[in-house]
Amino acid sequence: MTHRRISFFPLLVTLLFLAIAPARNIAGENSVSTAFGYHGSNGPSNWGKLNPNFTSCGSGKLQSPININRDRTVINKNLKPLLKGYKRANATLATNGAVVGVHYESDCGGMNINNKMYALKQMHWHSPSEHMIDGIQYPLELHMVHQLGDGSYSVIAILYQYGEADPYLAQIEKSLDQLAEEVNKGGKEAQVPLGIINPKILKRSSRRFFRYVGSLTTPPCTEDVIWNIIPTVRTVSKNQVRALKAPLNQAYKNNCRPLQSLNGRKVEIAPRADA
Repeated sequence: MTHRRISFFPLLVTLLFLAIAPARNIAGENSVSTAFGYHGSNGPSNWGKLNPNFTSCGSGKLQSPININRDRTVINKNLKPLLKGYKRANATLATNGAVVGVHYESDCGGMNINNKMYALKQMHWHSPSEHMIDGIQYPLELHMVHQLGDGSYSVIAILYQYGEADPYLAQIEKSLDQLAEEVNKGGKEAQVPLGIINPKILKRSSRRFFRYVGSLTTPPCTEDVIWNIIPTVRTVSKNQVRALKAPLNQAYKNNCRPLQSLNGRKVEIAPRADA
């Protein structure tokens, strides 16, 4: 397997989209980038002040992530199962020092929400988890970022606790090690071609899920994102989490945004099948 260095900030904007935005956001080819982080003066409490394009991070009312209190969720009988149809596709593993993600370079399917097909574009990981359920923060959270042709987003979030290895990450563990090696050679930006990879491993039935309207969890914190949080927590090994953190800069080893206020929003869930 071969790998090469790339100019990563433009790649993230064009390939990995804003939901996997790096520690710098580029509004245009000739614009000045703005660094953001998770600690200190450029940390989450100041994101909204760093750039005029980031104002939603400070003033938005539909921000993510949130804590999901199971006892306060609202049953929505009209909430249909997530209809997911993924297929094997060529993919690339990449990091910009702030996050690790997988970009699918060809059509790998998607999910249907309200008769609209959202295409799976990329996935990336945050550790520890950004969303919480009943106040519990987990070691890892996966974001599967889907997008409509009009640019609107819907994200599936999967939470992980320590236990048996995750099958999807098992497919790319050697590539994660290669990615870390590339970073250790002197650059925080790197990519490793994965070849044909199968996202079907992530397709498990999603009859029940939490649904709410929120935002991207990194600047520019764009709102009106449809979030689908899977309530069944999956397992990941400690070695796999370490492998995901290894390519990241020290300041981004913990790359989770703090919880945001609900501001009156309701979290919905479909009724049980036997209800």
